[in-house]
Amino acid sequence: MHIKKNDNVIVLTGKDKGKKGKVLRVFPTANRVLVESVNIQKKSQRGKKKGEKGTMVEIAMPIHASNVKKIA
Repeated sequence: MHIKKNDNVIVLTGKDKGKKGKVLRVFPTANRVLVESVNIQKKSQRGKKKGEKGTMVEIAMPIHASNVKKIA
């Protein structure tokens, strides 16, 4: 069974175990999937204009496809 974009999945392992979400993007060569509101990482972002301060941005990162299960 293959996981595709817009499938509803549940996370089986890791820090987000038990969370449900929709698949936003699939990376077949890396065997990873991007699930909404799962595996959120904080990244620092530079200021866009001169003299502007940088900010912390939360970005969802892909997780391995074996760590999710498709639900109906």
